Amino acid sequence: MLKVNKIYSLKLLIPAAIIYGLLFVFPTVMSFFFSFTRWNLREWTWIGFDNFKMFFDDPSLLIGFKNTFIFAFVTTILKVIFGLLFAVFLTSKIKTKDFLRSAIFFPVLVSTIAVGIAFSVLMHPSEGLINEVLAFFGISGPNWLGNPSLALYSVALVDVWKGVGIATVIFIAGMMSIPKDYYEAIQIDGGNKFDAFKNITLPLSRPATNAVIILALIGGLRTFDLVWAMTGGGPGFSSDLIASIIYKQYQAGFYGLSTAGNVILFLLVALIVFPIFKMLTRKEVDI
Repeated sequence: MLKVNKIYSLKLLIPAAIIYGLLFVFPTVMSFFFSFTRWNLREWTWIGFDNFKMFFDDPSLLIGFKNTFIFAFVTTILKVIFGLLFAVFLTSKIKTKDFLRSAIFFPVLVSTIAVGIAFSVLMHPSEGLINEVLAFFGISGPNWLGNPSLALYSVALVDVWKGVGIATVIFIAGMMSIPKDYYEAIQIDGGNKFDAFKNITLPLSRPATNAVIILALIGGLRTFDLVWAMTGGGPGFSSDLIASIIYKQYQAGFYGLSTAGNVILFLLVALIVFPIFKMLTRKEVDI
């Protein structure tokens, strides 16, 4: 009976394995192969590591790396902080929490390009709604997307606004899995709400925190569409990320070079995320 069940289980896995292989494994392998070639839609020529050398010779690459790390760090930290605060608020005894949960999660459902275009209009220096509201209170609003010192951070804030809903849902799920007996015990011992948050909610929500950190970090390192919709990497190269530099290479017709860039980005994300994932999961607390 055990042998039959094992064979039956393996047969069920075959369709999923075929789909995964065709849609994920095969394109990944081919990307590694074509990163060593000069190719177009009709032919390819093997050139070894020349694409990788050319990619690292790009003068804008250093700015792209710096901006990518800043963007990923800022968005990850803010999503963790705001996601945790929203989750604490939305698991409390408030009557409108179901509506507020839907409202916070709604931006996640909106197209990233649509969000980028909408906020490009809202952040217009002279006609945007944000600066008009600030002017109503006597505050002179900055050029959010035209100032090289602000453009990257402005896009990062929009990314946080759009993605904090997922972080909030993950934190809510983590908090709701904590047994209520723990909170009752700390109340009996004379603890207040802050004590419950510090000694129960925060440590026992670590698996949710780790999930938010990893997802936000991966998303931040490989972000492209929001930056491209809002700034196109500008002004100058001030908001260029690695992904937007790769896209510009695609636009210029350097397909092998841009494929090498994608491979480098893939390896970069893996080299950063896997050690952090191991470090975070080692500190998780069992409920």
